[in-house]
Amino acid sequence: MTMSESAGLQFVSPYAFEAMQKVDVVRLAALSDPELRLLLPCLVRMALCAPADQSQAWAQDKKLILRLLSGVEAVNSIVALLSVDFHALEQDARKEQQLRHKAGGANGESILVSQLQHGLTLEFEHSDPLRRLRLALSELLAIMNKVADSNGEWFLKSSELFESPVYLEEVADVLCILQAELPSLLPIIDVAEALLHVRNGDWFLCLLVANVPDSFNEVCRGLIKNGERQDEESMGGRRRTEALRQLCQMNPSQALNIRAMVVEECHLPGLGVALTLDYKPDTADDAVSPLVSYVSGLLLGTNGKVRTWFSMFIRNGQQRKRESSSVLWQMRRQLLLELVAILPRSRSTHEPNDSVQDAESSSGYSGLREEHVVKASALLRLYCALMGIAGLRPTDEEAEQLLQLMTSRPPATPAGVRFVSLSFCKLLAFPTLVSTPEQEQLMVMWLSWMIKEEEYFESAAGVAASFGEMLLLVAMYFHSNQLSAIIELVCSTLGMKIAIKPSSLSKMKTIFTQEIFTEQVVTAHAVRVAVTNNLSANITGFLPIHCIYQLLRSRAFTKHKVSIKDWIYRQLCETSTPLHTQLLPLIDVYINSILTPASKANPEATNQPITEQEILNIYQGGNGGVRSRYSITTQLLILYYILSYEEALLANTKQLALMQRKPKSYSAALMDQIPIKYLITQAQGLQQELGGLHSALLRLLATNYPHLCMVEDWLCEEEVTGTLPLLRRMLLTSNTWRYSQMQLHHAFQKVPSSCPRLIRILDHLTLLSAGDLIPYAEALTGSMGLLLGPGVPRRIPQTVNKLWMVLNTVMPRRLWVMTVNALQPSVKILRQQMYTQNDLMVDPLIVLRCDHRVYRCPPLMDVVLHMLSGYLLASKAYLNSHLKETADFDRQSQTISNLGLGQAGQPDTPEVTREELKNALLAAQDSAAVQILLEVCLPTSEEQGLVEAGGSAESLLRNMRGPLPSIKQEDGARRAEVEGQPEGGLLSDLREVQCLICCLLHQMFIADPNIAKLVHFQGYPRALLPLTVAGIPSIHICLDFIPELLAQPQLEKQIFAIQLLSHLCTQYALPKSLGVARLAVSVMATLLTVLTRTKRFAFFMPTLPCLVAFCQAFPPLYDDVAALLVQVGQVCASDVVTKTRDIDPLIARLQHLKQKPKEVLVSGGGQSKLSLAQRAAEELGGADPDVQLCYQIEATFMDIIGTSLYGL
Repeated sequence: MTMSESAGLQFVSPYAFEAMQKVDVVRLAALSDPELRLLLPCLVRMALCAPADQSQAWAQDKKLILRLLSGVEAVNSIVALLSVDFHALEQDARKEQQLRHKAGGANGESILVSQLQHGLTLEFEHSDPLRRLRLALSELLAIMNKVADSNGEWFLKSSELFESPVYLEEVADVLCILQAELPSLLPIIDVAEALLHVRNGDWFLCLLVANVPDSFNEVCRGLIKNGERQDEESMGGRRRTEALRQLCQMNPSQALNIRAMVVEECHLPGLGVALTLDYKPDTADDAVSPLVSYVSGLLLGTNGKVRTWFSMFIRNGQQRKRESSSVLWQMRRQLLLELVAILPRSRSTHEPNDSVQDAESSSGYSGLREEHVVKASALLRLYCALMGIAGLRPTDEEAEQLLQLMTSRPPATPAGVRFVSLSFCKLLAFPTLVSTPEQEQLMVMWLSWMIKEEEYFESAAGVAASFGEMLLLVAMYFHSNQLSAIIELVCSTLGMKIAIKPSSLSKMKTIFTQEIFTEQVVTAHAVRVAVTNNLSANITGFLPIHCIYQLLRSRAFTKHKVSIKDWIYRQLCETSTPLHTQLLPLIDVYINSILTPASKANPEATNQPITEQEILNIYQGGNGGVRSRYSITTQLLILYYILSYEEALLANTKQLALMQRKPKSYSAALMDQIPIKYLITQAQGLQQELGGLHSALLRLLATNYPHLCMVEDWLCEEEVTGTLPLLRRMLLTSNTWRYSQMQLHHAFQKVPSSCPRLIRILDHLTLLSAGDLIPYAEALTGSMGLLLGPGVPRRIPQTVNKLWMVLNTVMPRRLWVMTVNALQPSVKILRQQMYTQNDLMVDPLIVLRCDHRVYRCPPLMDVVLHMLSGYLLASKAYLNSHLKETADFDRQSQTISNLGLGQAGQPDTPEVTREELKNALLAAQDSAAVQILLEVCLPTSEEQGLVEAGGSAESLLRNMRGPLPSIKQEDGARRAEVEGQPEGGLLSDLREVQCLICCLLHQMFIADPNIAKLVHFQGYPRALLPLTVAGIPSIHICLDFIPELLAQPQLEKQIFAIQLLSHLCTQYALPKSLGVARLAVSVMATLLTVLTRTKRFAFFMPTLPCLVAFCQAFPPLYDDVAALLVQVGQVCASDVVTKTRDIDPLIARLQHLKQKPKEVLVSGGGQSKLSLAQRAAEELGGADPDVQLCYQIEATFMDIIGTSLYGL
């Protein structure tokens, strides 16, 4: 049952309601008598009650209202109603409520109304105003109580008072007066809720609200809050919706606000649709109708709760029989009308006239008018959402008209391109729309038209992403059976998640792969598609690059022998920032298609790589090959391609060898001409725009070019690109550019006479950025050898070092080659023997074959050491790649030859041997570099002569003994220099070079501890031990292998181990050092028993002084050392018993020294005894080794005692 019974009643018009809201007396006066009759309760109260507004204007308006009411007869009855004692009435009403509550809600005695003699209607007719109020109040309270007790169950109360058409107006007057005078007893929301349960309730509700217009929003919100989630499901829901709809028709300005409340509460979905259907906007929007906008917003919005709620409304509404009164069917009818209204009039499903359509296309006429395209797209998306999300099952009529719209031909505009893409995706998402052969033919014709018109649409519409790419992409996915990718493509284009079964695409797959797009057609068409100009992430949609990527993945180009190399090269050249996400996957899959054949049966079916000349064209340009006409994105992508290609080539060598294929690698000459480091530096500043390209390039560099990823370089780059250099460059003035490369070259040639001018030029160059400094690189490096002569101020090589480090951040490889060639000895320069990058990677030690004066020029030595560490890393990478590149092909040929000879068990031997040889070569290379550097640390004969003039010949090395000087010691050294310390002191060039070399050795030992082990097993001059132990912090790792070194059979290695250990114990007095020292003492004791007389002298003479250091570092070793010394003395004494002089007194002294060392020093003084022992050794005949050893033992004893007592 519906509220149709109130259809013939007079409702309050929007005009009257607005007049009441604004108390517009002029408008009220214009109302007809029937309209005015509905508003009398409020107007009478307004005229009779004392107003709060005491203004003159209201007094005039009140007079007009009284004049208006004076001619209406019904006013008298309302005045009589207002004359009742409402206070007493309210008390009786509350008593009756209490009575009913006690009686459990049963209809018993009534305080408000005594026993009725007649029916309620007759009683109402014959009653006075007070009794009328009592009758209506009693009936209303009864309904309200029943609503409160119903627990949400719907009921319709049959009430004679609210149903009699004769007395409806009088009952309405009573109802309005009761609610106005008794608001606490009769809250308007509760009254509104109760009126829904009686016939004509919507009419009474509108009158009630019209007489209290301020309560409109309150009443509507209350009704919505108490409403059902699905209003079409029940009688109560439909009555509530109808009542609210009538309220909004009375006050249309609030209709959209009420609709927003519906969505907010997720109640009464039918009401929201009904209000939208009723809504008549002031200005009609030709683009999209209010209904399409509203329903699309619900289903495609971000609120999942709202989407589920409205989808349930659609699903439930379909389960009932089609009813004209159903809001859902009203909505569907309205949508269908809007769809038909924009359909091209000439469309015919059964007879698609080809000649007409062709004529239309050729004349530029489009079946779908341009002003309807946006509306058509919105309708398509809405129907997709209704069918895909809400589960709407279209009727035959809806399906037919939808297909007509989808296959219509829009104009060539961006909106037209969008419409075609949506139509195509809707066909894929809902293939059931095509059910008859005629419809299938219509679809095939439309798809053929899409293919033919794609290029025209793209050019005419001025868009980069057209529907042609989408067609190609879908065709490729169908060919490769990637149905899930098609579903994902459809959902992303439509902008909604739709559940599409892959099995539903089988018919479309057949049409695409067999009728429209065979694989050969796809590949031939794809390669002719123009590349996207200035491709970047800002260009959205489906582009040619997506199609090419999929075809490359499915190996369609190689299968049909279509060359795609030129297309990819052109597209890489047409790129800009921000980087498009499909570019890196495209390069990766292209490289894979170059190296890996499409099938084993046809190993030649591969794509062609980009040629070296094409790559060179990218990087050719001014400023040393750095600036180019191509964008930085293109240059970085080509670099990524080359590095990835080389890496993939090495990774696939085994498979390529098995297939007897050896793709060509890019030449070293090509790589030398690419400014790799400069490009990486540029990429670092564009990380946000380049996506993952910068990190991918760093990974490839770390693998293939480790010398370009050194940590020291990165730290130097921070100094070059930091805030201070930036501020310095901001101060750069235009006159800085007046110095040319030629002027710099001439200033170098005239050194030292041109030193002031050269310093001025170099200082100006320090203000230039790394890129601007590149043109000066050749002049700077080519003249480095001239700085080695006498009379050159230290500031010049220091500034050159600084500039070199700046250049190293952008062009390291070229810079290194130029520097190595510039620092060659003059003999080689005269011979014009120039080294190449490849020479230096094969033999990094070439770097150290420079002019020997470099070894005493710290700024240039710093440069040499930097290059050495870089080339050592480069050599490792070069040998690894060379071994990997050739080993598999050699092994393959070896396997083939062995198979021919019947020797199947030997193929693995050469590979193992090659790996071992490579490791041995690298170890020899590193250790040779370390040995050369250690040799550089030794003072030359001239330096020794200078030192001997002022002190000890070994002071340069001996002052390194023990810990490195503290800050205070360094300050003292500076003061000593200021006071006139001679050259050769702590701050000499040699000392600075030693520090630089020790830093490098420290890093090498940390990077590979095996180098430290190898170098110390080889040994080096004993004079360098104080320097290496104090200057190389990581040398403490030698404690791990000294026991192994002590176990070597060669006496020289054992001596070197003990000498090294003595310095390590002094520098690192750790528990581990104590254990190794104890082992060394034990080894010395063991060797004493096995060595011959000659070897004993050769072993103990250099090692006995080391015992002093052991005891000084670890006093607990004193007893073991003393026992060893006595034992050695006894062995030596036994060998000289036949001598003319008795040696027993010496043994006795040694025993006494062991037992009472303090007494010896106190009585005679340690230094005098020591000198006595030394003199005795000389007098007794130094030619006898045992005698010399005996006195050496005594001298060692005296040193130990002295250091233990006085800390000497």
